Amino acid sequence: MSSSVDLGTATAIIVGAGPAGLAAAIALKKSRPEADVLVLDKAAGAGQHNLSGAVIEPGPLEAFLDWARPDWREDAQAKKVFGRRVAREDTYLFRGRDSAVRLTPLLRAARGLGMGPGHLLHEGDYIVSAAQFVAWLADLARQAGVELLYGFGVDEVVTDERGRAVGVRTVPQGLDRDRQPLRHHQPGELLRAEVIILAEGSRGFVTERWVEKAGLQRRQVQLYSVGVKQVIEVSPERYQAFGEDRVIHSIGFPLWTPMVGPGMTGGGFVYPMGESRLAVGLIMGLDWHYRDLVPQEVFMRMTEHRMISNLIEGGKVVEAGARMIPEGGWHAIPRDPGTKAIGQGNVVLVGDGAGLVDMQRIKGQHNAIASGFAAGMAAAERLDQPDTIAADYTRRLEANGVLAQMKAARNFRQVIARFGNLFGFPLTAVANALPQLTVEADYRTMTRAQYPLRFERPFDKDAFVASARVEHREDQPVHCEVLDESVCRDRCPGTFGHPCVGFCLGGVYEMHHGEMRPANPSNCLHCKTCECKCPYDNLRWHVPEGAGGPHYEIC
Repeated sequence: MSSSVDLGTATAIIVGAGPAGLAAAIALKKSRPEADVLVLDKAAGAGQHNLSGAVIEPGPLEAFLDWARPDWREDAQAKKVFGRRVAREDTYLFRGRDSAVRLTPLLRAARGLGMGPGHLLHEGDYIVSAAQFVAWLADLARQAGVELLYGFGVDEVVTDERGRAVGVRTVPQGLDRDRQPLRHHQPGELLRAEVIILAEGSRGFVTERWVEKAGLQRRQVQLYSVGVKQVIEVSPERYQAFGEDRVIHSIGFPLWTPMVGPGMTGGGFVYPMGESRLAVGLIMGLDWHYRDLVPQEVFMRMTEHRMISNLIEGGKVVEAGARMIPEGGWHAIPRDPGTKAIGQGNVVLVGDGAGLVDMQRIKGQHNAIASGFAAGMAAAERLDQPDTIAADYTRRLEANGVLAQMKAARNFRQVIARFGNLFGFPLTAVANALPQLTVEADYRTMTRAQYPLRFERPFDKDAFVASARVEHREDQPVHCEVLDESVCRDRCPGTFGHPCVGFCLGGVYEMHHGEMRPANPSNCLHCKTCECKCPYDNLRWHVPEGAGGPHYEIC
């Protein structure tokens, strides 16, 4: 690390080294080379906590890279990262395990008529590995002079007596299970900055604490989905038959079958990843009703469909992972109630942490990059007046089309949540003619119903965790919290039967001597599904010691 930066203070601190955070860092540093720009990330290395499909719309990505590095198309690593683009696309309605109806012609017709479902087409998009894309962006940031610190979790935004943000406090390291210091203990450190950009991704811990602390408000509760993904190495013949420029998307089985159930929101995908590897994933809305649902089992049901099984038969899982996606859209963006800024004063929210996922496109990477770019430029422009940065950043999102895109999709997810798939999907074509719809938070939607397509044998979550290369120091404080143990002991068993045992993708929660416990916190994938789906809102996730969690290389 360069000795030119005092780690106790910086011009700007960016929490999170994903696409949004790195775009912000690069934009600020290249615009104001004299600024000390520090990025903190809890992962052990670049891209290791970044998981996405991922197909990225070219417009915002190319606009940013053309500005940041005009010769990026000639870079050898960039050619590898961005070497695949969508030329062939198929979207299907899966009807059971064997039948499929091709929907692509209907989507093309919708696009021709200017209707919302037409945005679900992806021709021309880049097909990338999120982890590798972020690692390349990190190199770009270092070349610009940005300081990147990996393995540093952040606990909170620190404010002065007037409520103005003055910096962030890092998570202490080297504590035992009882929070007593070990030999290598390092207390949490206050790092001061004039500008703070929160880029943690979906339901960021520091972001959500700041939203509450600063009094930011959402017009509607945030809704989430959880995505489950495997990267599967198939035979060269099967991969070549699929192609480097093709993507498949699906709705229906095993999430939704009209009239008979199940009745869940979401869909699947298959993308080429190079080296005879296919990314197979399933996104499912967290507003499911089933108390015994295991997300990975639903994913495995999807892979049983003949179209998917024919692609991956005989393949080997080389990586797996999961993450949450914010789906509430326009009405769920947290804003300052006075200025309507997406942030407050010298603190701004970018990317998934701000909820900037366009549900008409079911994409957020392009908006993450565009919002990070806007935040960096706003910070560079307003360094002499840092308390105006959040307002300037929001104006830039209005000017660059991000907020217009979000507003155009403002009722998309809510219509489906209120009216279900059968009626909701057709209504999305006219969703914006409807008033703002009130929907319940995801944790309120669970019932006593059971998922009707359960696997015959339990899914091996330990193998899934191993495929995500999850590691934590075993004797650190437990970062998954049960708020009220009596709820788990007295209320939940008779009503829901401890659903967290099933929906926690890492198998963190178990019955232990008659009590529900986060017995395996070292298995945690950092997806934070537990916070959003416990029917009693009784589980909380905290930032663990830095460098823990998944270690993605492809996902």
